[in-house]
Amino acid sequence: MTSEARAKNIKVLIFDVDGTLTDGQIFVLPGPDGKGIESKGFAAHDGLGITLGRLGGLRIGIITKRNSQTVAIRARDLKLEFVYQGQAHKMNAIRDILAKTGFTLDQLSYVGDDIVDLPVMRECGLAIATANARQQVKDVAHYITPNPGGQGAGRDAIDFILSAQGSLAKVIEQYLDEENKAAEVADVGVGNM
Repeated sequence: MTSEARAKNIKVLIFDVDGTLTDGQIFVLPGPDGKGIESKGFAAHDGLGITLGRLGGLRIGIITKRNSQTVAIRARDLKLEFVYQGQAHKMNAIRDILAKTGFTLDQLSYVGDDIVDLPVMRECGLAIATANARQQVKDVAHYITPNPGGQGAGRDAIDFILSAQGSLAKVIEQYLDEENKAAEVADVGVGNM
């Protein structure tokens, strides 16, 4: 089955975070209490892409092995439906998502970049690797994004799925429609304000 055919069936899209929605760098700044303050950079293209995906009917979330307040803030700003942090075995979170939604593995797409993502990528309907992914991850992927993580790979994945489903152009027009209140507030984040 082609990657486009697989994409037509996708209802749920799940992202890894570090190296996928970020470039993989983790900055730890010393705090006044002696503890580290973690920061990461996220691509605005991915944020808008998540809004387009949601407008296109995709249910979107993240699963990450790390626990990070930065990720929690970004997930809240993007209004992600599924947020799982501290997941050493990501298939546990996937099973929970499928139980909550009633969808099946072939209706789920996962975007990853490193070997921690392999168990999900080997099972899901559409496995997507970022351009910067480890070779083992690219080897199991049905699609590899043109851009690396943290530089638009998330948007690449969403554009690919919505294009295969024939809805990308329509969803873009919905987003641009001044009368569409859902699109107007969809990706307005506040950061840590």
